[in-house]
Amino acid sequence: MSIDLQPFLEDLEQRLEPQAEEALLAAWRQFNAGEFAGDIFSPRRPQASPSVLEWPSVTVNAALQDYDQMALQQLAACSNVLASGNGALLNVRSNYGSSILPSLFGVELFIMEAGHNTLPTSQPLPGGLDGIRRLLAAGIPDLEGGLGARVFAMGQYFQELFAPYPKLRQYVAIYHPDLQGPMDACEVLCGSAMFLYLIDYPELMHACLALITSTYAAFMQRWLKIVPAEGPDSRHWGFLHRGRIMLRDDSAMNLSPEMFQEFIAPYNQRLLDIFGGGGDHFCGRGDHFIACLQKLRGLCGIAMSQPEYNQMEKIFTHTVDCGLNLYGLRRDAAQEALQRGRLLHGRVHCW
Repeated sequence: MSIDLQPFLEDLEQRLEPQAEEALLAAWRQFNAGEFAGDIFSPRRPQASPSVLEWPSVTVNAALQDYDQMALQQLAACSNVLASGNGALLNVRSNYGSSILPSLFGVELFIMEAGHNTLPTSQPLPGGLDGIRRLLAAGIPDLEGGLGARVFAMGQYFQELFAPYPKLRQYVAIYHPDLQGPMDACEVLCGSAMFLYLIDYPELMHACLALITSTYAAFMQRWLKIVPAEGPDSRHWGFLHRGRIMLRDDSAMNLSPEMFQEFIAPYNQRLLDIFGGGGDHFCGRGDHFIACLQKLRGLCGIAMSQPEYNQMEKIFTHTVDCGLNLYGLRRDAAQEALQRGRLLHGRVHCW
């Protein structure tokens, strides 16, 4: 369905205040440089800027099927930020879910019913170990296979939409699509059997992780030709972080620190080296591998969820005490630390 996006683009262009956006960027850069002097970094714009338009709500499934709907969905999130006056930086992405990278290898996408309004996932690669061996024999897949072509096309479409609007070009970033991390993509490809394969077929899994890492790098390099990097920092989820990428390590909660060091760290490190560093996200428990994560060169910080599943003192010891930022930490976890006299060194961001 065709949508006239011009009124919404013009609405955002008119509401953007360069002075406020520049001040916000400066505050984020100060935070990343370790120069924030307060306890909890939680910036805000000087004032809220509500829209005079009624922005429609776009479901995930509608956005998956139509570039205009995808654009409207992402732009609406920017409108909501301006309307609230909060300190999130404005950004949009090709929002096709966590199976973008696995889709290149031929997995079957699993699209949720529209009522769930949830991003898609995928079925594991068929054939078990034989399927993995076929994947390895084929090498790096066609980057335009699966969801790839749509992801790249959407990135290009954002560039075209923003071209006539100088403030949108300057202050709304197009951030990189969800490529997860090598281990997370490997689990999506293999299914839960991966955890047994790591023990029973370690050489095969190293080969699989190496191929996924090379594919990630090739895909990201292609993406950066469409959306070139500007400066040493990047936006992701409204944060500003140093480096180009935001890795995900949700699968790591099921692995020991020793297995993290063997099967995750080398591949994460390769990507951080290639792309000038970046951040890392994990859901669930991560206090058992945070010391391994902290040692990665080029890591600028962690965006974690669910502090209740973690011994937060371990998290703080291996992040803020070491000069790594915590992005989007739940405020109650930060306040609890402060109440017990825990120094956060100006390295904790909360919304």
